[in-house]
Amino acid sequence: MRRLFILSFLLLSLSQAATAQEIAQDAQVTQAAQGNHKISDMLSRKFGLAREKAQTIASAVMSSASKYSLPPALLLAIISIESRFKETAKGPNNASGLMQVVPAAHKSLVRNKDLMDAEDNIEVGSAVLHGYIQSAQGDVDAALKNYGGSCAYAEKVSVHVKTFEPVAKTSADSD
Repeated sequence: MRRLFILSFLLLSLSQAATAQEIAQDAQVTQAAQGNHKISDMLSRKFGLAREKAQTIASAVMSSASKYSLPPALLLAIISIESRFKETAKGPNNASGLMQVVPAAHKSLVRNKDLMDAEDNIEVGSAVLHGYIQSAQGDVDAALKNYGGSCAYAEKVSVHVKTFEPVAKTSADSD
């Protein structure tokens, strides 16, 4: 009888722990969705993006920011400067998409990726930026010089980051 009581108690405890974990996960998903919504609303208002496109970009930015430990405001600033949030943007050296990734310079990263797809482009661009930051031992300005090719580019991104910080910070805090 005592074993049955102990076993019942353990099963009840495990069940309650699992329920608490599920509630916490649901709350995190809800907070992340609210954060993405803040970014997508801002992108729709400020850049005239269709809601669905803005949501796709916001979700991809938050996912890549989390994966590569990058500030979402930094990714948004780069996208703003590089393409003004136009997925089909083309630039010099065949630079493509939102983050203007140059395929010839990043062959291994662009393999099997569609650089005109927002999620693929932000993933690859974030990986490139992350690599530059690692190479520069954490110096974001040096990494931005490599990404954009000049000190002026790094300064411009830094200024634009401030535009996106309020909405991106509250969104990142929601994760």
